Amino acid sequence: MTSIGNFVFDGADILTVISLIENPFSISGKTSDYYRTFSKNTYTSQQCENPIISYQQGKLTFVCATEGATCQYSITDTDIKAGSGNEVQLTATYNISVYAMKSGYDNSDVATATLCWIDQQPQTEGITNGVANIRANAVLIQSEGGIIKVQGCDEGEQVSVYSINGSQAGSSVSQNGAASVNTNLQTGSIAIVKIGEKSVKVVVK
Repeated sequence: MTSIGNFVFDGADILTVISLIENPFSISGKTSDYYRTFSKNTYTSQQCENPIISYQQGKLTFVCATEGATCQYSITDTDIKAGSGNEVQLTATYNISVYAMKSGYDNSDVATATLCWIDQQPQTEGITNGVANIRANAVLIQSEGGIIKVQGCDEGEQVSVYSINGSQAGSSVSQNGAASVNTNLQTGSIAIVKIGEKSVKVVVK
């Protein structure tokens, strides 16, 4: 918008006009001082709270503490879809990104998580007569401030985190189905999270 013309607010009970531009312009056709000109507003924007990602009983849940906010999400899977050869290593892994938005608020920062399935008994699993027999735990991996959090693993399961060059960045043992590993990995770097015999790549936040 570049101008406000004559009689735009005619008959309206408007006491204040807020401008978010650097050099506010005049409003034509009004005799009252507060209608004729208006100055730059010291508006401070509010940001939606970052959403929290959780998974339970086959359902992903996104919760934002900002009342009335709506979560916008994207989910991609990293399973191999095509190729050649006689063997394929399946990952059954989903990468989740979500942010919260609300009218009048700035969007929240993007929260990310990795959802994967850890085989309970890899040595007994397979496909017989075209039917898969797989028992697995759903595990949710999240990273924030260099801390890798893992939810859904077995009690007492060893969780280790490695840098992309193979050096160990930290380890922990799960309690009550969750483990937290404090690492010194830099934001944006790739971490290898090893849960039992399963290894999953995640981006450190």
